[in-house]
Amino acid sequence: MKYLSEWDQWKRYSSKSWKRFLEKAREMTTHLELWREDIRSIEGKFGTGIQSYFSFLRFLVLLNLVIFLIIFMLVLLPILLTKYKITNSSFVLIPFKDTDIQCTVYPVSSSGLIYFYSYIIDLLSGTGFLEETSLFYGHYTIDGVKFQNFTYDLPLAYLISTIAYLALSLLWIVKRSVEGFKINLIRSEEHFQSYCNKIFAGWDFCITNRSMADLKHSSLRYELRADLEEERIRQKIAERTSEETIRIYSLRLFLNCIVLAVLGACFYAIYVATVFSQEHMKKEIDKMVFGENLLILYLPSIVITLANFITPMIFAKIIRYEDYSPGFEIRLTILRCVFMRLATICVLVFTLGSKITSCDDDTCDLCGYNQKLYPCWETQVGQEMYKLMIFDFIIVLAVTLFVDFPRKLLVTYCSSWKLIQCWGQQEFAIPDNVLGIVYGQTICWIGAFFSPLLPAIATLKFIIIFYVKEWSLLYTCRPSPRPFRASNSNFFFLLVLLIGLCLAIIPLTISISRIPSSKACGPFTNFNTTWEVIPKTVSTFPSSLQSFIHGVTSEAFAVPFFMIICLIMFYFIALAGAHKRVVIQLREQLSLESRDKRYLIQKLTEAQRDTRN
Repeated sequence: MKYLSEWDQWKRYSSKSWKRFLEKAREMTTHLELWREDIRSIEGKFGTGIQSYFSFLRFLVLLNLVIFLIIFMLVLLPILLTKYKITNSSFVLIPFKDTDIQCTVYPVSSSGLIYFYSYIIDLLSGTGFLEETSLFYGHYTIDGVKFQNFTYDLPLAYLISTIAYLALSLLWIVKRSVEGFKINLIRSEEHFQSYCNKIFAGWDFCITNRSMADLKHSSLRYELRADLEEERIRQKIAERTSEETIRIYSLRLFLNCIVLAVLGACFYAIYVATVFSQEHMKKEIDKMVFGENLLILYLPSIVITLANFITPMIFAKIIRYEDYSPGFEIRLTILRCVFMRLATICVLVFTLGSKITSCDDDTCDLCGYNQKLYPCWETQVGQEMYKLMIFDFIIVLAVTLFVDFPRKLLVTYCSSWKLIQCWGQQEFAIPDNVLGIVYGQTICWIGAFFSPLLPAIATLKFIIIFYVKEWSLLYTCRPSPRPFRASNSNFFFLLVLLIGLCLAIIPLTISISRIPSSKACGPFTNFNTTWEVIPKTVSTFPSSLQSFIHGVTSEAFAVPFFMIICLIMFYFIALAGAHKRVVIQLREQLSLESRDKRYLIQKLTEAQRDTRN
């Protein structure tokens, strides 16, 4: 018998102690999880499908909070420390070099007699007193902050904060997507195995509370209902005749043409509304009444919101005639709606971009952009994103309070009316709700560069939406009568969010690298484009480090690196295919072994019976 030395015993004891500590820490963090009890209660009462929506909303709250902390630490904190004399530091103002005086003109709103409703307009549209605060890009017209031992480069920090929050969002979403993809892959391999796992291994024996046990019962029941509904649809598809298949595919082709026509009409309406709003928004407030001014400012947001409100209802009606499974219905509806919602933001941003870079006089040649209409175009783009965020939040609250709640009262107390019976109780539509928060998150990603405090507003917005939607689900809505599996939904929600992130990166990249930065405001007034701060910073590095960076970013390095990445990717794809084939072979062997055992038991039973006889 081999005895361990004191050193080996200490290592083994330390390893076990460390593992126990990590397990206890994980248990503690689960109890500190945001909205843990609320989400578990929703899962038990309404199933894992609706629970996945609230978990997704919690993830976006945490993501926006982290994004705000990144921007706060890199951009806002040095300015606040200097502004309020917390540290011995001073601002380094931007010297205007080789810039025409006409390009540096930035008219400030008048400080004379202001009507009360002007403050409401400013609060809703981001103009007036809000335009000069740290909410928008134009407030950061500073070249740096000079501390005792160094000078903090604010333009570089501003750009790095944008790159950092985009990279963090990408990595976090991809990480969660990979985890969801693994679960989705395991559960989609064999449907019979899914039934067995839920029936024989789905119970959590650590549950001791009666209410928690009831919630777990309800959750398993919803999952089994979703599996059985999916199986029923698969059998229906398998039993289709050739004529039925041709008919359903022809109908789907016709309905998709209708969907494209609806999308085209919405995009054109948004383009016209944006052009009209930009051409008329420069009128003086006193020349128009309160409602007219607010309508002009919010016209693109109103048109986008109407399009986002009407098209999901049209798509929901169309999808019923296409005869898909419940899970695929939700995914296809989300894809159509996400293309609609995110494309509307892109249409708005690119329409603004075309107006910024085009003008009738010589200011475009002089300043590089339409300085007369957009003296600080970054702030004005930030105001458009701010208006979209605020208006979307107002619509969510208004629909819940003034549509869903009265509808619930009518269904409860006037159920004998035939019109109310046809209208019915509001259904908690998961695609519409998911698209709403993805739409808001995409606005936040685009607008955070032009409005650094927008992630903080998005965090508060999503927190309020969580409680509003929970209240609406419990008291005014009913769950969908067609259940679906949540494992697919969690992965698909993140995939839709990833599409939103990619669409947000495109206009940001064009704004940073192609459109000339404003010469009248912001930290990049001495740069032709925002990206020029990176080459300027690299030029201050030692020559050897500069050569290394230029080599890494050159085409001679990028092309071989891309080829190597592709080879590694193809290798892992082939390896995954080989592993999948091995798994299939092992399953076949297990099936054969079970048949052999059944055969042997049958023969043994027959032999025992013959022996008794």
